[in-house]
Amino acid sequence: MTDAGFTQVLGSCAGVLILTAVLQLWRRSLSGSVTLLALQGAALSALIGTIGVAAADPELIGVAVLVLAIKAVAIPIVLGRTAAATGARREDAPRINPTAALLLSAVLTTVAYLASRPILGAAPDAAQRAVPVGIAVVLIGFLLLLTRRQAISQLIGFVVLDNGIAMIALLTAGGVPLVVELGVSLDVLLVVLILRVLTGRLKHVFGATDLDDLTELHD
Repeated sequence: MTDAGFTQVLGSCAGVLILTAVLQLWRRSLSGSVTLLALQGAALSALIGTIGVAAADPELIGVAVLVLAIKAVAIPIVLGRTAAATGARREDAPRINPTAALLLSAVLTTVAYLASRPILGAAPDAAQRAVPVGIAVVLIGFLLLLTRRQAISQLIGFVVLDNGIAMIALLTAGGVPLVVELGVSLDVLLVVLILRVLTGRLKHVFGATDLDDLTELHD
């Protein structure tokens, strides 16, 4: 793969990652959000695979396949089935409206680029130039966690946050060992499965999956 081709593919993958994160703030349909999450997982897998092919690193290619299986297929399937089982369809009342959330995402992206200036100023390669995108995805994941009320929406925010962290680790460390990524990805999948059970209990007890209902609990 030529340097120009590598840079172009890497930039496209990074663009899809941040675009899907930003669109999560705008989408209220949970099925649409799950689809965006699957697309983001596929973009992360493609980014890892691109770096693995360019470096002729079979282990990184294996990590890319693992990420595709867990973050682009398994986790979205679990979240989609959770939404269907609980009857949750939309994020009807986020803590801030989508327009304000999109504006805030622009601010967070700017902060990410400003915070990355030391890295960008050290004559980085094409991979390191994408680090600000990873930081922006992490910040947007935090924003999703803070502004969503539905349990499933918060689960999606958690996975977006983890995708951003995985992207930063990959770009700054030059790769993640397969066994490490396997452990992390399985941990994320386990958390999603546990919270799927808790979401079902929340639906059974309260008749809804709005986490603000938990404030009604008293000792």
